[in-house]
Amino acid sequence: MATKPEKPTIAPIVGPDDPRRFTDSGIEIKTVYGETDVAPGLEERLGEPGEYPFTRGIHPDMYRSRKWTMRQYAGYATAKETNERFRYLIEHGSTGLSMAFDLPTQLGRDSDDPLCMGEVGRTGVAIDTIDDMRRVFDGIPLGEVSTSMTINAPAAVLLLLYELVAEEQGVPAEQLRGTTQNDILKEYIARGNFIYPPEPAMRLTTDLFAYCRERIPKWNTISISGYHMREKGCSAVQEVGFTLANGIAYVQAAIDAGLEVDEFAPRLAFFFNGHNNVFQEVAKFRAARRMWARIMRERFGARNPRSQMLRFHTQTGGVTLAAQQPENNIVRVALQGFAAVCGGTQSLHTNGFDEALALPTERAARIALRTQQILAYESGAADTVDPFAGSYFVESLTDEIEERAQELIDKVEELGGSVQAIQFIRAEVEESAWGYEQRYKEKQDIVVGVNEFVTDQVDDVEILKVDPESEREQVERLKEFKASRDQAAVERRLEELRAVCKGSGNLLPPIRAALADRATLGEVCGVMREEFGEYREA
Repeated sequence: MATKPEKPTIAPIVGPDDPRRFTDSGIEIKTVYGETDVAPGLEERLGEPGEYPFTRGIHPDMYRSRKWTMRQYAGYATAKETNERFRYLIEHGSTGLSMAFDLPTQLGRDSDDPLCMGEVGRTGVAIDTIDDMRRVFDGIPLGEVSTSMTINAPAAVLLLLYELVAEEQGVPAEQLRGTTQNDILKEYIARGNFIYPPEPAMRLTTDLFAYCRERIPKWNTISISGYHMREKGCSAVQEVGFTLANGIAYVQAAIDAGLEVDEFAPRLAFFFNGHNNVFQEVAKFRAARRMWARIMRERFGARNPRSQMLRFHTQTGGVTLAAQQPENNIVRVALQGFAAVCGGTQSLHTNGFDEALALPTERAARIALRTQQILAYESGAADTVDPFAGSYFVESLTDEIEERAQELIDKVEELGGSVQAIQFIRAEVEESAWGYEQRYKEKQDIVVGVNEFVTDQVDDVEILKVDPESEREQVERLKEFKASRDQAAVERRLEELRAVCKGSGNLLPPIRAALADRATLGEVCGVMREEFGEYREA
């Protein structure tokens, strides 16, 4: 059996016959827990709901007065089709929109770029122009919805397009609510959809902080994401440790850029994964909240309680979904959603059961949304605050996760912070992923229907298929858009952006001016690509 040295953040590989039980973070689970398993001082570590250190949640009554935002990730093919899916979700009770973009958009390239052939509209919607953004939100009042955008390197461009469309609807920028993911560090670590080197990428991030402070004060300027590191294979402890380490890097970068911590910190948000081990996940969320409160108060001197609150969105674990016996995924998603709610999430996306096979069909999206509604109105999980508080098991797990995650943060700090520690974090995540694979092969970790309880029957599941004709139509629309604009005005605006790139001013005003004069996403990102260069992995 293949083995590697044991680490306190990764479960050891011991085989299925070993009587010990471990979480994916290497925390050994005892047969029974009692009072002696919880360290003294629990009352102080807990506090009250809505009060520092926010272990029990960021609101005094949590879901008793307001349920979490129920989001469903949507976006594929063209803006028109995405608009239809958004309308469908709103009609069925979704309370927030979550926007997925295709790979060309995520990488700051237009749909007519030769590098993008075959990828347009595949993993999300193609947004090249302000016209595309108009179509996506046609008939959707932007003053009444909250929109989350899963976009990172070109986050500023997409936010500004959204602001311009809202302005056309007559919605003031100060009324807009939503989130841009805008977390570039996790792209270098786990996901790979980066454009620029870290230094200019961090400049764009903090420029967006400053812009929203002045113009879009209700907007969550970043969603610091552990989700994608967990999808890559990290453990729950690593998810907490590396996510908070990245959060520290963003806060420090904003302070170094001249912003006061209490001016921007209240709009920071986080994004976590939800996995199947309900108890570890609940403990993970509670530990992360407590740790962030301490970091913001003690390290950065934040005085505003909202600056100390870790507000987070949860998405159920995409990597946990199986193509075999896909309807089993409905149960997995329900467990993961239950853990997120019991852990105090502010918004939740539940995956479609068919997402191991393709983008979700309308039926799968409806089942996923109904799962949230059943959790909210039938499970009892929303009836009381922090329902697992005081459990010997959960309190012990919460403390253990906090201790181990802090060790990781300390190591990242020794290396100079997350920007300097990218290679270290990547190596840790990759080693954890290797451990997952080995435990699966050994059947130490059972995945129902995949490595145990398998059948020869192949389930016939209807999947969503993107019409390949949609790519041709998108490219044709882009061609017509470029032909109908004032090219001289576009070129003048792009040169103004180039001048700011060479200096130190905020990049968002010239980007906004260029987009308003009908520059494309690819043209705007292209100027910055030329000035800042492109990041290449070591």
